[in-house]
Amino acid sequence: MYNINQYLRKCDGNHFVESDILVANTYLCGIMVYITRRERFCAAHKLYREDWSIEKNENVFGNCSNVNWHGHNYDLFVTVKGDVNPTTGFLIDLKLMKTIILENIVNKVDHKNINLDVDFMKDKMASTENIAIAIFEVLKPLFEEQKVQLHSIRLHETENNYVEYFGD
Repeated sequence: MYNINQYLRKCDGNHFVESDILVANTYLCGIMVYITRRERFCAAHKLYREDWSIEKNENVFGNCSNVNWHGHNYDLFVTVKGDVNPTTGFLIDLKLMKTIILENIVNKVDHKNINLDVDFMKDKMASTENIAIAIFEVLKPLFEEQKVQLHSIRLHETENNYVEYFGD
């Protein structure tokens, strides 16, 4: 068990200093906080290698190699981490987090063909693993601009299957 008093600090600009100030005038600093935002989108894709025969694609990818594509209702979970801003009490403004995800991911993939229509998936196999990695790569610098760290992308392709990527 930890002693909460060891985390209480007075915020002096960007510096945290020990303080005996009343708790009402202190801020909880130095504790990592995680926030997750869920968004949903519908998209089509197929798993298919042009350099393989139809039979080999079917053997490796099964129904996911359907020449007429197939679709999913994806659930995307974006988790960021960092310290709480002592002025706002936020890690990040959730409206801003939502806007970043919608403008840079959801609006580009929703009701689209991931193989054909999504710029950040160009020349990549549209597996759930690769989609999650690509989403991470798009969002990471955008959240860094907001002084938070992208912790993970969790992408549910079905209610039973999901991929989680932590950037390593």
